[in-house]
Amino acid sequence: MWLPSVSFVLLCILQLAACAEDFYKLLGIDKSASERDIKRAYRTLSKKYHPDKNPNNEEAKQKFVEVAEAYEALSDPESRKIYDQYGHEGLKQRQQGGGQGHHDPFDLFSRFFGGGGHFGHQPGQRRGQDMEVRVGIPLRDFYNGHKTEFQLEKQQICEECEGSGSADGQVDQCHSCGGHGVKIQKHMLAPGIFQQVQVSCDVCGGQGKTIKHKCAVCDGNRVVRKVSTFQLNVEKGAPKGHRIRYENDADESPDYVAGDLHVTLTEKDARIDEDNEGHVDGTFFRRKGDDLYWKEVLSLREAWMGGWTRNLTHLDGHVVALSRPRAEVVQPNLVERVQGEGMPKWHEDGDSVYHTTEFGDLLVEYVIVLPDQLEKGMEKDFWALWEKWRKKNGVDLQKDSGRPEGPVQMPQVKDEL
Repeated sequence: MWLPSVSFVLLCILQLAACAEDFYKLLGIDKSASERDIKRAYRTLSKKYHPDKNPNNEEAKQKFVEVAEAYEALSDPESRKIYDQYGHEGLKQRQQGGGQGHHDPFDLFSRFFGGGGHFGHQPGQRRGQDMEVRVGIPLRDFYNGHKTEFQLEKQQICEECEGSGSADGQVDQCHSCGGHGVKIQKHMLAPGIFQQVQVSCDVCGGQGKTIKHKCAVCDGNRVVRKVSTFQLNVEKGAPKGHRIRYENDADESPDYVAGDLHVTLTEKDARIDEDNEGHVDGTFFRRKGDDLYWKEVLSLREAWMGGWTRNLTHLDGHVVALSRPRAEVVQPNLVERVQGEGMPKWHEDGDSVYHTTEFGDLLVEYVIVLPDQLEKGMEKDFWALWEKWRKKNGVDLQKDSGRPEGPVQMPQVKDEL
């Protein structure tokens, strides 16, 4: 009987230990994490999984609730101690015994960030300015669609002091303005006549608060400039100039709700060394709306005699065949329209099982390259050939033009003295 009892106890301990790791793993921290580490993890994950940023995503909503539950358990020293020792079951018994239960995750978000639990501008809140940024995207990513990322330096709330500006968390009311951030000054306009002017407090800089021990990271400014990485989803066929909105991701401040970041997609010029590792002809297509443009160079023989084939490698690697049978002439600057080989036509609702992707056209302009000079034997052969056919059924463009024959003598007019 002794061994089974010991085994049972060990099993219970292992289960409790396994449970104790759940909340830590959920926040992406270890058991030795400090209170600041826990807050930092919650700040990041609650913004990532917030339902306002993930509409109609039940999985993200559930994650948001779980992250709030984990933060509540680990941010309180007493509940964290119970959780580390007894796991989820210990917290459950504490709640049943009259301890603190779970709060609404939106209320927790509101207390942590301010603003009513939801992103966006709430009534009575001060809102920061929006930011605009342009991101260059190669043509192949517009054609195929692509998930990538970009980096942007912006103002962020200092994580070291959590936006207080104080190294020890101690913030005092300004003695000069009484915490109002402004003072009233009197100016004498004339003897016995004074004017009262409201000015920003020069002691606290209009903050209404003073700090004895400034944070070493932000120097008491409460914010720092850091590089942030943003995920970018370029939808298939997205138009040039397409704008993507990142809600509340502009410059941050403890004093206001961050504005929105607006990203405008632009098409960057293709570079052989960076953008064409697969030697894709389509990298150098030109785009206009849903159509693509390409210039194909033909020799004089090909343009005159036909009998040639060209295989263009498109942006996704498939081949577009161009050709002419023998004896079919291609005129200089002829534009050939190849239907269905242009850009995917973008839909606001994105790709859907309810419709097939439509494509614009590929317009190919033919450029004829003439030889710089002819070898002597070739020149004689060509001249004899052309003379033979000119005499038979040639057209004299000079006669057909109706222009005067030979040089025209212009009357001389003497200048008057």
